Amino acid sequence: MKILTLAAIDIGSNAIRLLISNVECFAARREFKKTAFIRVPIRLGEDVFFGPGEISAEKTARLAEAMEGFSHLMKAYGVSAFRACATSAMREAKNSRQVCEKILGRSGVKIEVIGGGEEADILYRANAFKNADFGAGENCLYMDVGGGSTEFVAYNSSGKVAAKSFGLGAVRLLKNPAAAAPQFEAFDSFLEDLRRDFKPSKIIGSGGNISRIAKLISGGGEEISPAEMKELYGRLSAMSFEDRVEELGLNTYRADVIIPALEIFMRACEKSGAEKIAVPKIGLVNGIIVDLLDSIESAGELKA
Repeated sequence: MKILTLAAIDIGSNAIRLLISNVECFAARREFKKTAFIRVPIRLGEDVFFGPGEISAEKTARLAEAMEGFSHLMKAYGVSAFRACATSAMREAKNSRQVCEKILGRSGVKIEVIGGGEEADILYRANAFKNADFGAGENCLYMDVGGGSTEFVAYNSSGKVAAKSFGLGAVRLLKNPAAAAPQFEAFDSFLEDLRRDFKPSKIIGSGGNISRIAKLISGGGEEISPAEMKELYGRLSAMSFEDRVEELGLNTYRADVIIPALEIFMRACEKSGAEKIAVPKIGLVNGIIVDLLDSIESAGELKA
């Protein structure tokens, strides 16, 4: 057996996340054990999607502080390898390269700006983090709703069938719902085609919003229904932002975006015909850890 300490950083449109995990490598299996998880609510998407199209000096400074802190934490935990991936907001930011260079110079953290297709693939691989196939024996649709984009991977026992990324996210929809119409047309068409040709029985949902939605519905159960989401949507929509924070205990960074996230998940169920959503509480950082370990193994640097 060999034990590695690996780390993953997800620089999203609504928040920045760090996951540090111990990976126990046996001859026939791998065990992933979360050691630390930190989320920093920096909304890069606000600057990029609704501002001048670039990340502001203020957000860049906050991001640099976070990456410097993450760098120190990774050293303190004895991390042997890490990967930092940036998604929708950084993909679209006009000053993405300059921001990445500043972060590298200050913290030593090299950021990879990944495309929507690669993001979807990494999210799909996150299933391996729990050593479980949440869609065993079924046609399933893996779905992640972030701040700036939504990723889908359709898969069954034969593997990946289709994958697609859309510029639809909770932050985008919150700030400018009218601008989402063209993306929703493509979103609907993709899912209606899947409903006809693939017939997904359920959606595997990932991301902070769907985890919180499941907690509000069932106390954190791993499966919820479209009807339960519709009831929750009506309840949350009737409440003020302040009431969602005070009465439901939602964090301020979650209390606004949870409603557009619900809209996206409910629409996905309607258009795809999926009758339930499984919520295994995994996300991009989990997939990055799995992907990083696979890269280490492929390079011949790991022997159990």
